[in-house]
Amino acid sequence: MEHTILILILPFLSFLILGLAGMRMKNGLAGTIGTVSLAGVTLLSYLTAFNYFAGGRTAEGVYPTLTPYNFEWLPFTTNLHIDMGIMLDPISVMMLVVISTVSLMVHIYSFGYMKGEKGFQRYYAFLSLFTMSMLGLVVATNIFQMYVFWELVGVSSYLLIGFYYTKKEAIAASKKAFIVTRFADLGFLIGILIYGYYAETFSFTPQLQVLAVAGSMIPLALGLMFIGGAGKSAMFPLHIWLPDAMEGPTPVSALIHAATMVVAGVYLVARMFPLFIGYAPEVLHWIAYIGAFTAFYAASVACAQSDIKRVLAFSTISQIGFMIVALGVCTSMNPHEGGLGYMASMFHLFTHAMFKALLFLGAGCIIHAVHSNEMSAMGGLHKFMPVTHWTFLIACLAISGIWPFSGFFSKDEILTACFQFSPVMGWIMTGIAAMTAFYMFRLYYCIFWNGEWKGHSHESGPDAHTPHEAPRTMTFPLMFLAAITCIAGFIPFGNLISSNGEAYTIHLDIQIAATSIIIAIASITLATWMYAGKRQPVANYLARTFPRLHTAAYHRFYMDEIWLFVTKKIIFRCISTPIAWWDRHVIDQFFNFTAWSTHATADEIRDMQSGNVQQYSIWFLAGALILTLILLI
Repeated sequence: MEHTILILILPFLSFLILGLAGMRMKNGLAGTIGTVSLAGVTLLSYLTAFNYFAGGRTAEGVYPTLTPYNFEWLPFTTNLHIDMGIMLDPISVMMLVVISTVSLMVHIYSFGYMKGEKGFQRYYAFLSLFTMSMLGLVVATNIFQMYVFWELVGVSSYLLIGFYYTKKEAIAASKKAFIVTRFADLGFLIGILIYGYYAETFSFTPQLQVLAVAGSMIPLALGLMFIGGAGKSAMFPLHIWLPDAMEGPTPVSALIHAATMVVAGVYLVARMFPLFIGYAPEVLHWIAYIGAFTAFYAASVACAQSDIKRVLAFSTISQIGFMIVALGVCTSMNPHEGGLGYMASMFHLFTHAMFKALLFLGAGCIIHAVHSNEMSAMGGLHKFMPVTHWTFLIACLAISGIWPFSGFFSKDEILTACFQFSPVMGWIMTGIAAMTAFYMFRLYYCIFWNGEWKGHSHESGPDAHTPHEAPRTMTFPLMFLAAITCIAGFIPFGNLISSNGEAYTIHLDIQIAATSIIIAIASITLATWMYAGKRQPVANYLARTFPRLHTAAYHRFYMDEIWLFVTKKIIFRCISTPIAWWDRHVIDQFFNFTAWSTHATADEIRDMQSGNVQQYSIWFLAGALILTLILLI
């Protein structure tokens, strides 16, 4: 597995070349360099996955953990040191496939979507940095190396979200994403430091006898680490940055939502899963409750949004909630005895990456055709964009949990794990799954079927343009991801990844599967009744009947306004203002007084340096006399 180092080197070299010399290149050459490097990474990732899983299991019946590279970077004590290297196990190998596949599709898609954009070379340089950061995160050999690449992912997302740096909205969105995740990452860093101090290592597998005497500090450390994961994965109430991140280019949205950026928190909990189960099961269950509320909240908001990218953004938040819940409801390392949620979470992470990338890239084709994000500017597009229409429909069916698409299989396993944990949790998540089917087909009908295309409101009449299908560079990734979405559910995922590493054969619970399909079909039927026609009388009637609820959902239940109140009225006024006053009137004045007193003293004693030898002698004798008296006394 020595070739795995190239998986990190290739995108890093692409970033350096495009970052330093990209402005001297033509757009086509810059895009080609970035795409070819990612094609190489993808081939190496697939080769790594094939060799790893084909290598077979150990005598204990689990896939081995391989470390092709590892070196000591910063030593602190004999046991405590920060290493840098590459670690391969089932979930890191799976993530290599996910990241490289989605990133390659985004690179190819961007040839058409970003054509003619100023800063094309800079865009591909940032894509390479982002991909390298995500790949480095998932192959980290220890928690501190993960944190280093975790922060690089944050920097990369800041650069990509703010790519259109001349737009005030993009600047604000990039700063918002950076600041919110930085606050969360502070908790992550404190948790790492507590963990390192009490576990005496930054390794994912500390010595059990050391943890036994750490007491409640390990659960505290793991809880603080999850705060960082909640920020990256946009868990409530730290979700506010993700919808605004849609100000970046649409391919960037696909990369952020489908690959590691927003599933970093899920991956973190999965990576630390043995410690959560063994030493902080109550923290794990609280994580499930947070995930369930986040999933419900985001689904509620998605039902009222009019911007297609924001519908998909809140859909991502809700689906990440499903993955978090699946991990949180685990009560054992054995998938047959309460550990099913681990496999279900990783399975849904894999399938969701493919169909969510498909949805965002499809949304990009739609925006490319109609020059608007608003559903009111769309309608009847199935006639003009057949490839986008059919691939988008496949993704909608998959995320709604309709057989035989991939989302059905992974979401069914999550619901089964939830029912094993608690019937209440199972029915709550089933209800949220029904909401998912409703808002996704609301989106589908408003884009492709609701009414006839008549152009934008500002392009009506003879000036209205006719939408058209996107170029082949944009439709090929759609067809490729749609094909994966159709077949990924039949992968024997449990045989590759499970909570205890042993092979687990997935068995569908017929009762749960049938219930979820019936509820999903009912939700799709309701969305069809409300939104498939040229007019929307039922939807309009509900909006008029419950105007406050509709307005609140449209404004995200005013969470942004609440955060603004907390930051401006409480943090800034009650904390920052007194600190600033103390800094100006106490700290600054103290140093000003020090400078003034030094200057004044110098003025008073400057005559001592008069150049008069007799005066120097007097001062010398006086000093000697004073010292003698002090010694005698």
